Amino acid sequence: MPARLRPTAPIAECAILVGDPGRALMLAQELLEQPKMSNHARGLWGYTGTAADGGELTIQSTGMGGPSASVVLADLAELGVRRAIRIGTCASLGDRGLGDLVIVREAHAEQGAFASPEATKAPRPDVELTVALQDRLPEARLGVVVSLDSLYRPERGLPSALAELADMQTASLFATAEQAEIAVAALLVVTEKSDAGQLRDEELEEAAKRVGRAAASVL
Repeated sequence: MPARLRPTAPIAECAILVGDPGRALMLAQELLEQPKMSNHARGLWGYTGTAADGGELTIQSTGMGGPSASVVLADLAELGVRRAIRIGTCASLGDRGLGDLVIVREAHAEQGAFASPEATKAPRPDVELTVALQDRLPEARLGVVVSLDSLYRPERGLPSALAELADMQTASLFATAEQAEIAVAALLVVTEKSDAGQLRDEELEEAAKRVGRAAASVL
């Protein structure tokens, strides 16, 4: 058994990954029939139950930042997860507006262990899952994200000329998925923009439910 996650219920082969434990609980209540807590170790709440299509689905929180997300995904792979979709939040570095939905087509790591010196080596998502998300959510646009080691601060300038979005996890998850040989994609909600403030909590909750339903149907 992995050293970090300590599951008390079976883990499904398909998983939705979210950073916030509270969002994991909300999505478990929204997407699963009779969800059972499958992990509470280290405050990383996870739930497993039956999705609308009758298949088993795990919804697992990954904590804050790339290192935490990477460790959680590696543990999930060891526990049998083979397909996963990250549902996360991001900051707009350009034209994307608050509440926009973005399917990640490429993720760069500006700093840290998952940084790549060459843009061509930026970790990418699973093609099949990404195309399926596009079909399921035609209003979402493809985008490039840079994953940072700390929160994005507009006053520090643009962290990357290669990306239009900033988050803290996606590049780490894609790199870990490649190492573990599992399929991972990412679907982000724009919640911050320097000239527009932040997305309201109730709007974020509705967006998370919408993209959660889409992710569950794809998995």
